[in-house]
Amino acid sequence: MKKNLSACTTVLVGKNASIDGSTMAARNDDTFGPLNPMRLVVYPAYRNHPNQVKAYLNHCVVDRPADGYSYQGTPNVDYKNQGIFDESGFNSQNVGMSATESVYANERVLSFDPLNTESGINEDLIVATTLPFINSAKEGVSYLGGLIKKYGSAEGNGVIFSDKNDIWYMEIVTGHHWVAQRIPDDAYAVTGNRVAIQQVDFSDPDNFMWSEGIQEFVEQHHLNPDKHGWNFRHIFGTANFFDQHYNTPRQWYGHKILNPTVEMDPLGFDLPFIMRSDRKLTLEDVEQVLSSHYQGTPYDPLGKGTDEEKHLFRPISLNRTQNSHVLQVRNDLPEAASTIMWMCFGVPTFTPYVPFFGQAQDMDKSYRETPMELNMDLKSAYWMYRALSMIVESHHAEFAQQDLDYLKDCREYLYRWVNTVAPQVAGKDNSEVSAFLSAESHKMVAELAKRTKDLMAKLIMHGLELSKLTFIMDKNL
Repeated sequence: MKKNLSACTTVLVGKNASIDGSTMAARNDDTFGPLNPMRLVVYPAYRNHPNQVKAYLNHCVVDRPADGYSYQGTPNVDYKNQGIFDESGFNSQNVGMSATESVYANERVLSFDPLNTESGINEDLIVATTLPFINSAKEGVSYLGGLIKKYGSAEGNGVIFSDKNDIWYMEIVTGHHWVAQRIPDDAYAVTGNRVAIQQVDFSDPDNFMWSEGIQEFVEQHHLNPDKHGWNFRHIFGTANFFDQHYNTPRQWYGHKILNPTVEMDPLGFDLPFIMRSDRKLTLEDVEQVLSSHYQGTPYDPLGKGTDEEKHLFRPISLNRTQNSHVLQVRNDLPEAASTIMWMCFGVPTFTPYVPFFGQAQDMDKSYRETPMELNMDLKSAYWMYRALSMIVESHHAEFAQQDLDYLKDCREYLYRWVNTVAPQVAGKDNSEVSAFLSAESHKMVAELAKRTKDLMAKLIMHGLELSKLTFIMDKNL
C-alpha cells in the first residue's frame, strides 16, 4: 500500500472552552509533496441504493448501506494515483469528521496485531465509508470501530468526530485495536502525528471508547511498560529521535499559543494531549496554531535564528499543507446554519480560512473544479491561494505586512458575513436553506477572489521594483 499523506496537526476545542460556545475540530492536511491539487465538493444523499467503495491505494472494498446522507469532502484531483482522501466535512445531520491524523505504533504491539496493509481500511476511503451514515460524533466512533473490526486497518490513523455537543478523538493504532476519548467541554487538545491519548479510564464509557478485547490484548502480550495505570501513548506509541524533531515540537508550540503561561519542553515525550486554558479560545486562536511556524522563537524558518535552529524542528504550517480546516459548530446560530467548515486551500500562514455552511449543497465552481496544473486565469480557488502563498513568501520581509493586513480584513468581512447570513435561515425549509446558503456562498467566494487578486496584482508590481537586475549610475562620476 502506498501512503502519501503522512503528516498533519490537530487542534480540538470543547464548547465551554470556546468564546462563543462552539465546538471546533481543526486539522492541517499535509501531503508528501508541495503540489497535490484538491477540490471541495458535496456528495449527494442517496436512498435504496446499496453500493461499494473501493480504495485506490490498496485492495480494500467496503460495502455501504442502502441509505446515505449528503456530506462534504475535499478529494484529491488525481484520485487514481493519489487516492480519494475526502479528508473533512459535515454531513446533512450536522456531524463533522476529519480524517486522518497519521499516527505510528511501536514494533512491540504491531508484532502481535500487524496492520492489514493489503485490504484494510485506509485514509483513502475512511470518510466515504463513515460520514454518510452517522448521526452524532459518538456514533461515528462506534460505526468506524465496527468497520475496523470487520475489515481491519491498513495504517495508524487519528480520526476526529464532532457535533454541537461533543468532540471525539479516535486513534487506530494496530490492525484491529483503537481507543477514543471525548474532549472535555472545558478543555482543548493539540497533537501532531504521535499517539496522543494518555491515561484511559475503562470505567468511564461516557468519555472513553475502545476496541473489543484491547485490555486482554495488552495483558496477554505484556505490553504495558508502566507499573501503574493504563497509558495508551506509552503502550502503543513511539518515543524516539524522530518524534522529538518532527512531532513533539508542534504539540509544544500549539500549547504555547493556547496556554502561554505554562512552560514546556519542545523535546518532551510526555507533553499533554488535553489541557485547560486560562482564557476562552477563539476561532482566530485555532487558525493561529494551524498557520504557525514557531514565530517568536529561534526555530522560525522565516525568523532570525541560526541556520541550524531554523531547521531543527518541523513547523506546523508548510508549503505542503494542501488544506487546513476548522469544523465549527455554532450553538448560537440557527441549527440549519450552525455547521461551518472554514477551509484554507493555500499555505495557512499566508491565506484566509473561507467559511462553507454544512447545509449548502451547491459548492462554488472555483472550489468544485480544480485543474491538475495552474492556469493563469486563476479561476481555481486552490491554485489562486497557492499562487498567493508563493508570491508572499518570495519577498516575505517586504510583503508580510500587506498580507497580514489582507488577512485581517478578510477575517472581519467573513465573520460579519457569517453572522449576517446565518440568522436569515430561520423559518426556511430544508430546500430553501440550501439554496439560500449556496447563493450567498457564491457571492462571498467571488468577493474573496476579488480581494485576493487585487492583493496579488499589487504584490507583483511591488516585486518588479525589487528586482536585483538594476543599476544606478553614481551621479558624481
